[in-house]
Amino acid sequence: MDKNISNKIEQITSSKILSSSSVSGGCISNAYKITLDDKRNLFLKINFLHPSDMFRKEADGLKELAKPQVIKIPKVIAVEDSFILLEFIEGSTKEKDFFENFGISFAELHKFTSGSFGFYEDNYIGSTKQINIPGEKEKNNWTSFYFNKRILFQFKLAEKNGYATDELKKGILFLEDNIEKILSGSEEPPSLLHGDLWGGNYMVNKNGKVSLIDPAVYYGHREADLAMTKLFGGFSESFYASYNETYPLKDGYNYRENIYKLYHVLNHLNLFGRGYYSQAISLIKSYN
Repeated sequence: MDKNISNKIEQITSSKILSSSSVSGGCISNAYKITLDDKRNLFLKINFLHPSDMFRKEADGLKELAKPQVIKIPKVIAVEDSFILLEFIEGSTKEKDFFENFGISFAELHKFTSGSFGFYEDNYIGSTKQINIPGEKEKNNWTSFYFNKRILFQFKLAEKNGYATDELKKGILFLEDNIEKILSGSEEPPSLLHGDLWGGNYMVNKNGKVSLIDPAVYYGHREADLAMTKLFGGFSESFYASYNETYPLKDGYNYRENIYKLYHVLNHLNLFGRGYYSQAISLIKSYN
């Protein structure tokens, strides 16, 4: 571990580091479990190469998710350009009704709302910039916000990256012409969203309950958050059943799901390459 960062942590915590060990922290950063001489365990992520504000944006997202006080979120201890220091979530086995209770808690999180779509700052989805600051029309118009700040933004990245075939361009133009019809009838207040919830971005804490990590926070339509959970394996049926019982979804949410998956698949296309191209096209064509 970097000596300068070790010294800073000891200054911040007023404690000596007794030990540090590498742990899984995702594909972007190096991660460590740190034990202090006051017996505290902390979680450290280090990255000298990513954009200098990435960890600060992550910290702001974690603090926002903690506001409703319905799901355990790791406390931010310190954040600087090259590292973020968090409360360490001690792992355990899932409680008996883990996914049922997770669904209830996630529904309660989505009941925490804002007066407008977006967020007070842009942040990141993985290592991709996520544009959250809405234009005047987009503050109170989810369809406009979602198309411009999510789908169109990713498509423009795809153009820069050489993935914007005529087929993809035609598909995005089709969505532009039809997105109001696709999302019609689902209007709701802006909910607090994790923004990037899949199986790798939650943990089972020492009480056997869920803790959320690695957010891409903004205020948007809750169906967008739920659609992301269906990618990469999905969650158990009890999660979705208890969610819907706690905060019922409007009719047609299954139909709208693919347009919300598309944002993340386009992001994966831009991050990881052409392996995600066919999936993106398939999601678009589901509305033809």
